[in-house]
Parts: sequence; C-alpha cells; structure tokens
Amino acid sequence: MWQYEKKLQYPVKIAKPNAALAKVIVSQLGGPDGELGASMRYLNQRYSAPCREIQAILTDIGTGIPI
Repeated sequence: MWQYEKKLQYPVKIAKPNAALAKVIVSQLGGPDGELGASMRYLNQRYSAPCREIQAILTDIGTGIPI
C-alpha cells in the first residue's frame, strides 16, 4: 500500500511572485513544444516503428524510463 501526503519534497519560499517567469515555465512543461508534447510524439511514433526494439526504445523515452 501507499500513503498520500500532500506536501512538497523540498520546502519552497517565494519572496516575490513573478508572473512572467511562471508563464514561461508552464509553457515549457505543457505547451506545444514542452515536455508533455515531446513525450506524446515519442509514444505516437512507437506505433509506426518497424521493429520491436525501436518500439521499446521509443516507449522508454516517451515514458521517461532511464535507458
């Protein structure tokens, strides 16, 4: 079993919020050229890969499993 605790791994203290920087960070994570978009492209390419070894590599890259 697991236990869910809603707390950060490292404490964060924000002295002065910066909306412009937050917008840039969010766009890199979830925008069209962000990490989620890249992951989805790798997983999508997996289905048209010619052999099982390439499919496995694309799956590992897309899911973030270290190779």
